[in-house]
Amino acid sequence: MNLIEELRWRGMLQDIMPGTEEQLQKEMTTAYVGFDPTADSLHIGSLVPILLLVHLQKAGHKPLALVGGATGMVGDPSFKAEERKMLDLETLAHNQKCIKAQLEKFLDFDPSRPNAAEMVNNYDWFKDISFLHFIRDVGKHISVNYMMAKDSVKKRLEGDSGMSFTEFSYQLIQGYDFYHLYTAKNCKLQMGGSDQWGNIVTGTELVRRKAGGEAFAFTCPLIKKADGTKFGKTEQGNVWLDPARTSPYLFYQFWFNTSDEDAENYIRIFTFLDQPTVAALITEHRQDPGRRLLQKRLAQEVTIFIHGEKEYEFAVQASELLFRNDTAAILQSLTESQLLEIMDGVPQVNVSRADLEAGKDIISFLADSNIFPSKGEARKMLQNGGVSINKNKVEGLDFVVDQSLLLRDRYIFVQKGKRNYYLVKAV
Repeated sequence: MNLIEELRWRGMLQDIMPGTEEQLQKEMTTAYVGFDPTADSLHIGSLVPILLLVHLQKAGHKPLALVGGATGMVGDPSFKAEERKMLDLETLAHNQKCIKAQLEKFLDFDPSRPNAAEMVNNYDWFKDISFLHFIRDVGKHISVNYMMAKDSVKKRLEGDSGMSFTEFSYQLIQGYDFYHLYTAKNCKLQMGGSDQWGNIVTGTELVRRKAGGEAFAFTCPLIKKADGTKFGKTEQGNVWLDPARTSPYLFYQFWFNTSDEDAENYIRIFTFLDQPTVAALITEHRQDPGRRLLQKRLAQEVTIFIHGEKEYEFAVQASELLFRNDTAAILQSLTESQLLEIMDGVPQVNVSRADLEAGKDIISFLADSNIFPSKGEARKMLQNGGVSINKNKVEGLDFVVDQSLLLRDRYIFVQKGKRNYYLVKAV
């Protein structure tokens, strides 16, 4: 199975320029994907472009990861409603350094390999190009009519906010990236999301008109969720690849909590499992969806790929801690940092340390900390056996909450019902 066939069965191929598949079969081909340094971490929206480069290298071709130091100063307007905030050089440089470190985890940069991955930064070749030089030697090759025909431009021009000249020039700048990499690195292929097709094609046109060469391109579909909501977003915001921004536990939970329909798509796109394995997993999952075999395997594969085996094992342990009842001993063994990582996103409330030193009856404790809106509701839930403290069920209304229950001398973990959790902090 060649690279294009591999991407096609995985659902990772949308637009493809004629001759691209033949080029990839003919010789080792250098190809690039651009990454926008608007933050100091990539998020899971960048996972598909990363995986395109990984699949490319696995197929024997040479990947280039372009970090857009220059284009990041302009901002890609493609299908965005408004112009983005400009970033200063210092911020861009910091973001580029962080992104490079992330990409080095997924691609083989060993220079002894003939298809070793390389990092490139378009600021390196744009910083010495004058405006007059650019519009004379590059702008003359692409007509305004050609640029305005792009869907991404037309949508902005039809909207209320319009488009600045800075943004309008973006496709020329990105197109020049392809031209430069073609002449400097023999790069003949650009890959990206389907929203980049217009910008990518501008690059192939520049290669043809300015260098008299032939360049190729393909794009992958933009990932969407079955319910129509945006992929990669949670109530807390983006799901980042940096563990300092999104903990490995929350990262694992994102994949574990996908719907059945989404999991069937994601297992193809976001893992390296082969076609027979994926087909067998889907068949087994459909026989008993309640076991969530597909989601578990998806979460395992992606979490290990991004964060490693150790963090995956901790994420599973943390998940068991919240959703199983026999995990009181695990809770007691956690460090404070591990506890807070697991509880990221869990509502936190404060309680007086003096009250705990004196001892407080369970009903008052639950009502005063606003875990229950009233003592009556707290009493009712307790009588039904629906409250646990530190993963131990509270058996009677005479239970006393005191400082002996503090985890790491600071926290008490409260569970209300099956799915409601609270971290109480003594202050």
